[in-house]
Amino acid sequence: MPPKSQSVTDAELEVMKLIWDHQPVSSGLIRKQLYPAGSASDHATVQKLLQRLEAKGVIERDRSSLPHTFRALVSCGDLAGQQLDALAEKLTDGSLVPFILHAIGRKRLSAEERAAILELLRRGKR
Repeated sequence: MPPKSQSVTDAELEVMKLIWDHQPVSSGLIRKQLYPAGSASDHATVQKLLQRLEAKGVIERDRSSLPHTFRALVSCGDLAGQQLDALAEKLTDGSLVPFILHAIGRKRLSAEERAAILELLRRGKR
């Protein structure tokens, strides 16, 4: 089960995207991707971001070898859902209906997307 919702900053989200794409991944690869110049302060920034993500329970560090590697404990979809739930709680007393109506009204949905939404609605009625 994913951890309780934690707010993830934009910088932390960039790290998460790299972890999802390359896991397990070392901090060195993350630093190279985010900061190609690679100064000492860039290295420290990446280390701090990884520490914060680990403290939030969204990644884990494998300390069994050097360099340490990191992998996600939550999927992109789970994290998006947690963030959306937190925003809904803040803005609409937890209701997702305004978000769903807005999203559906703003984008032309494919036949597959419409079918997936209808299936979710059908399952929700049971």
